[in-house]
Amino acid sequence: IFHRNDLDIEFELPIGMARAALGGEVDIPTLRGTEKYTIPAGTQGGTVFTKKGGGVTRGSRTGDLKFMVRVEIPKKLTERERELLIEFDEGETKAHEARKKSFFEKVKDFFEDERD
Repeated sequence: IFHRNDLDIEFELPIGMARAALGGEVDIPTLRGTEKYTIPAGTQGGTVFTKKGGGVTRGSRTGDLKFMVRVEIPKKLTERERELLIEFDEGETKAHEARKKSFFEKVKDFFEDERD
């Protein structure tokens, strides 16, 4: 599960998409057992977290424990989970369209200002 990089210990942590979106506590393996770690809301897949001092100790130096989040998308959903995701997607699409429109309005305004 662990990979060593000098004094640092690294691993990949799979989490569900709900945990990534909502944040919360996860259990992480360490060299000294399992510990709780709080993942912030909105965590993206590929994000690397560092627990200082969680790595290998050599002399007076101690490395860090680093883990990269891998967000797992479920392959099978219950009907209720599917309904909730569809509802979420509809709201997300509306919010994205509003941001997109705002972006294009800013671009349009920029070019109109340049002509003046």
